[in-house]
Amino acid sequence: MSLPDSHQPLLRVQGLCSGYGLSQVLFDVDLQIGPGEIVGLLGRNGMGKTTLVRSVMGLIKPIRGQILFGELPITGMAPHRVARQGVALVPEGRQVFANLSVVEHLSAFWRAGAKSTEAATEGAAQGWTPDRLLALFPRLAERRAHLGNQLSGGEQQMLAIARALVTNPKLLILDEATEGLAPLVREEVWRVLSALRGNGPAMLVIDKYVHRLIDIADRHVIIEKGRVVWTGSSGQLNADRGLWSRHLGL
Repeated sequence: MSLPDSHQPLLRVQGLCSGYGLSQVLFDVDLQIGPGEIVGLLGRNGMGKTTLVRSVMGLIKPIRGQILFGELPITGMAPHRVARQGVALVPEGRQVFANLSVVEHLSAFWRAGAKSTEAATEGAAQGWTPDRLLALFPRLAERRAHLGNQLSGGEQQMLAIARALVTNPKLLILDEATEGLAPLVREEVWRVLSALRGNGPAMLVIDKYVHRLIDIADRHVIIEKGRVVWTGSSGQLNADRGLWSRHLGL
């Protein structure tokens, strides 16, 4: 069934095959995300989740298939051009700059949303500014003058999320959103993602803490050996714990 025009997907991945050199990782992957929707991308390690993200971001060129952002084909588009369309990535491993302070990170990446973007972010047309993000992350406000290499792993992850949000994206992709973080810091990340629900960009979230993702995501996609093996709502995933053991090892 086709969606109404007002509910057309923001991101559409169709028949995507991708990989590295002669090694194919993804096989005919289909995925879509609507405006403002939160989708969990699930699967055991090594099943192709990060390869899908890297393909969307233009970091690797797909073998075949199509990626559309709105109506614009972005398959194989250079990463900086993908970002300018309104896609922001919080990469696995954070990748903050060691010699930039918290404030310098946010100032350097600050970009107002495109004029065509409706005020999806909290604060309406104002969008996300460095000051508003420091209010969202009080710990970063306390450490605003500290360099990237002076922050803890949890603080670096908060900064990576804030750095992505300050570009005022239409789609925020988080690869391993809370990997390696202490429990209290994980909860802080979940607090922020929950606060964005309904007020922020669409999100594609990779994380192993399925029980927390269920609380915030609208839908989920499970990948196994490079293929989509299940899609459904948070309610459906929560009700079928057999999926957890069969495909997620939980």
